[in-house]
Amino acid sequence: MLKLQRLSLAMALKPHRLHSIADTTSQSGPKKARTTTTETSSMKDAFSKYADSLNNLNDKRERVVKASRDITINSKKVIFQVHRISKHNKEEVLQKAEKDLVAVTDQYISRLVRELQGTDFWKLRRAYSPGVQEYVEAATFCKFCRTGTLLNLEEINATLLPLSDPSLEPLQINVLDYLLGLADLTGELMRLAIGRISDGELEFANKICKFVREIYRELTLVVPLMEASNDMKTKMDTMLQSVMKIENACFGVHVRGSEYMPLLGSDDPTSFLLAVPDVEI
Repeated sequence: MLKLQRLSLAMALKPHRLHSIADTTSQSGPKKARTTTTETSSMKDAFSKYADSLNNLNDKRERVVKASRDITINSKKVIFQVHRISKHNKEEVLQKAEKDLVAVTDQYISRLVRELQGTDFWKLRRAYSPGVQEYVEAATFCKFCRTGTLLNLEEINATLLPLSDPSLEPLQINVLDYLLGLADLTGELMRLAIGRISDGELEFANKICKFVREIYRELTLVVPLMEASNDMKTKMDTMLQSVMKIENACFGVHVRGSEYMPLLGSDDPTSFLLAVPDVEI
């Protein structure tokens, strides 16, 4: 009898428990659905924000690459103009080259500055570094041919400050890009020295030789301390070759000067060219 009473009591309570569980489930169900919907919406908003940010960064990278390419092309034109220099037209050639360099700064460097000012420059450095290196090479090349001295990084960056918005962080050329451009400069100076030797300007060629040798010596002290500088280490090998070519050319003229000078023109009456000055070859 006691067992029957307990069984009937359990059966009487069971529907109430089922209703209680059902009510609990029905109450918690919509809450979970609302929470899931809210989380999905917030994730979509976050991904949409990230997608817009990446798209804007990619668009800016394309514009920066285009600006860097224009800087490279027009800086090379400045370098080619400087290579036309001779002892007869130095002032004319340098005035034209310096005017072209100012045009590169005002038209193309300024466009790059507008794109990059106020941003994290390192994110897009690979996109604009080639153009900046070529610009450094052209600017230092003009300065050396004008004064025989090196245009330092502070002087170059000072010319960029007026191009920037004073309220934003200005674009400044970093040390690595400056040194990479300086390494390329030695190759252009090697070509210039060989050309000056063929034109009889031995003193100018010797000056170039000493200048390039000094640059190489200084960089050999700096480059080993640069950890992530594979580009710089590669250019150091090319720079050494340029130094050796200039030294060999200047050394050959000094050792065999009596053979070189008559071909270059001489005021010496013993010249087999009958002292015809400045012979055009």
